[in-house]
Amino acid sequence: MTERPRRAGDSPGTASHRASAPVHETDDTTHRGGFGTHGGESGAFIERTFREQIVLVGVSLGGADPTRTDADLDELAQLIDTAGADEVARVSQRRSAPDPATYIGAGKAKEVLALCEQHDADTVVFDDELSPAQQFNLEKLLGRTAIDRTAVILDIFAQNASSQEGQAQVELAQLRYRLPRLRRGQGFSQQAGGIGTRGPGETQLEVDRRRIQRRIHKLEAQLRTITKNRQVQGRSRRRSAQHTVAIVGYTNAGKSRLLNRLTDSGVLVQNRLFATLDAATRRLELPGGERVLVTDTVGFIQKLPHQLVEAFRSTLDVVAEADLLLHVVDASGADPEAHIAAVRQVLREIGAGAVPELLVYNKCDLLAGRQVPLGTDKDAVVISAATGEGTDKLLAAMADHLRADAVIVELLVPYARGEVLAAVQRAGQVLTTDTTDDGYRLQARLDPASAARLSQWMVG
Repeated sequence: MTERPRRAGDSPGTASHRASAPVHETDDTTHRGGFGTHGGESGAFIERTFREQIVLVGVSLGGADPTRTDADLDELAQLIDTAGADEVARVSQRRSAPDPATYIGAGKAKEVLALCEQHDADTVVFDDELSPAQQFNLEKLLGRTAIDRTAVILDIFAQNASSQEGQAQVELAQLRYRLPRLRRGQGFSQQAGGIGTRGPGETQLEVDRRRIQRRIHKLEAQLRTITKNRQVQGRSRRRSAQHTVAIVGYTNAGKSRLLNRLTDSGVLVQNRLFATLDAATRRLELPGGERVLVTDTVGFIQKLPHQLVEAFRSTLDVVAEADLLLHVVDASGADPEAHIAAVRQVLREIGAGAVPELLVYNKCDLLAGRQVPLGTDKDAVVISAATGEGTDKLLAAMADHLRADAVIVELLVPYARGEVLAAVQRAGQVLTTDTTDDGYRLQARLDPASAARLSQWMVG
């Protein structure tokens, strides 16, 4: 095997053959992977002083389709690239159930070790979540870092979080993930002083666990305060009778670009996974004149870590409380149906499964003559957020969905009550306006709540 040049982060005595040392003599500090010390102070799970060399491992469990496993590994490779590392090899396996000790079994672990030595890999990434014991055993057997899909996604979120709320949410998810994976320290770090208090003291493991728990409690309190503020803002919006629309969908489906296309808002757009973590809300006027609030949300993905769903619950509440979901799908993707199913699964988890949904197949400009697989979704809209194709149909479909339960009423508003006239215009669509001796006679389309609130001005 040819020895490669040393990269940044290698110690002077580290060579490409070091993994061939006896397995029982290795530990998680002998290799360059960034997860061996839980990312250090930077909060990153993957080392970025150099491009780590990654071996991917996927397992088809219980008769699952190996083709599905291959597709999941392709997506994991994209996640690895987004996190700043390179795939050098991959391993697939079929099992009836995970091995309790190493997830893949001792024999397959030796095969992975041989592949790591062949490619001088720094880290092994598993497509499924590993238990703390499985991760510890694998790192002991492989002599290098072993992480799972959850750690990679958390790492990407840590890179992209920019707002104070987003950073707090990501840190909370990381700490919840790290807490059960703390490693037992060597020796004792603290000893009490004074008569009757001398003894072995606390281990570093106990100190670290207590520090993490304190930090978790502080972040949870901070996010509870943010949630209360969101609830106050939500009550204010409901009093103003403005409809809310949430843009949801698989990561990198084009949600932020669609928000920019509809509202000319200038939200950051990047062709990479999880570029958007911080929710952005903009005002939009529909063809009938109704004004709605449109919110761009964080993208979903298959096997989305439970820690992230819990940490981002305050942000995702806007999805559960929306009047309409724009479910954006990458029409040019390899498996749009699987992406739709993954998003709907997360929507059910956050309590938004019953919110009305409008499917929006995006990126039709990349189809190259292929037909969009609309299936039974006859109301779906095909658009291109990049070129603007189909956005007029989308706006009309949004208006139709929001008016589905609306009623048409007639109102007589005195000339002196201009605030009532403004409230009618904000709440719905004014169809006709006539002037009479007693005031403005309006015909308007309103939702039932707004109609009840304005009932004293109704006539006929």
